[in-house]
Amino acid sequence: MPAKDPGVIDPAGLVAEQRAFFAAGHTLPAEARRAALKRLHTVLTARQADMEEALKRDLGHCRMESFLAESVLLLDELKTAMARVRAWARPGFVLPSLLNFPSLDRIWREPYGATLIISPWNYPFLLTLGPLIAAVTAGNCAILKPSEDVPASAALLADMVEEAFAPEHVRVVQGGAEVARGLLAQRFDHIFFTGSARVGRLVLEAAARHLTPVCLELGGKSPCIVTRSADLRLAARRIAWGKLLNAGQTCVAPDYVLVQPDREEALCQELRLAMQAFYSTDASRSPDYARIVNARHHARLVSYLETARVWHGGDHDAQSLYFGPTIVRGASFQDRIMQEEIFGPILPVLPCSSLDEAIRLINDREKPLALYLFSQSREEADRVWTHCHFGGGCVNDTLSHLINKRLPFGGVGQSGMGSYHGRWGFETFSHKKSQLVRLVPDVPLRYPPFAGKNRIRALLRRLLG
Repeated sequence: MPAKDPGVIDPAGLVAEQRAFFAAGHTLPAEARRAALKRLHTVLTARQADMEEALKRDLGHCRMESFLAESVLLLDELKTAMARVRAWARPGFVLPSLLNFPSLDRIWREPYGATLIISPWNYPFLLTLGPLIAAVTAGNCAILKPSEDVPASAALLADMVEEAFAPEHVRVVQGGAEVARGLLAQRFDHIFFTGSARVGRLVLEAAARHLTPVCLELGGKSPCIVTRSADLRLAARRIAWGKLLNAGQTCVAPDYVLVQPDREEALCQELRLAMQAFYSTDASRSPDYARIVNARHHARLVSYLETARVWHGGDHDAQSLYFGPTIVRGASFQDRIMQEEIFGPILPVLPCSSLDEAIRLINDREKPLALYLFSQSREEADRVWTHCHFGGGCVNDTLSHLINKRLPFGGVGQSGMGSYHGRWGFETFSHKKSQLVRLVPDVPLRYPPFAGKNRIRALLRRLLG
């Protein structure tokens, strides 16, 4: 029999290996989970320079951007997971019901088993290893499918995972759409996907064939609202920072800004000044400004400018995949640039007569992954958080809600389902299994015959009705 080509991927075989490893109980002890996380921490710390080099090759990141946007967040997640895994994995008591008296009631959090994590290209380490940390902390096995659009990062991920884990526990599978389809055809116990809504639908359809639970982290057009009470200079700096990090290739980047007409000009001027302060008047020469991931996405961004009115920037170069910080004015919600998630350094600024109109405009569209409000009014913030529907967000900042691992991160509706980060990720990768332990004495109220028990019925109605 001819030897199997080592380059040929056998998805069914990989899943079977992980099921056997999981069934043998290797991932169940909390100490084994902690040891695996510690090995990943060691590898992550040792390969910092390699990660920065890979991100430079794939996305044009500078070292500081790579560290702040990826490495430091992963190290923080790992530190928390290693410290808390024993407590999180321990069964937790809940108050018993009066109707079950006497009893002890607990919730056991058990791992699902063999899981699949499909990650995007824009933050290849954070959005692959972040979910992996949650999966391992919860006691699962995992197959990771990073994006083929960042080959240097994907190859390094494979090396790092091989150093930290047994292949039956965690494995990286590289390749394109065909590889992803082959994996999705298998029966996993949980699927975690980060990417576009279009591909998210395909993932959900594949999971439905096996009734596999999923967590979808998608995107959408995340709005900024700048009210009359906002500090325009501060708002502009924080919007520009959130928009231009990774050249706008961030799922929670501000996609457009709504501002009252009499403040639009002043805000645009402040945005332009902030962009120039961060990356100089020629961002193509800035060592801190990232590049677009590939020619296809670069061409997509250029096409937006064919019908948009550029107020600032708009410079680009296909050969170097550079696309400069750009402000667009005069767009309408019917324009293509307002119909699609931009995922690049183009920021439309739209006039909006009032906060009520801003809320209406946002709610007339699909629920975004994030929303950002700039206001000095607590009442305005409460109105937006009460009446707008979105995944999560910030008041007087952008992106920063992702940093606090105590806050759940996830979308709603078209922007996703489920959440993770910190304890929330552990919960996403865990099945909550109930346990009731019946204690003595045995209370005969529930047993027939029921004659003569009407007083008990009346008492329960008073207590519970």
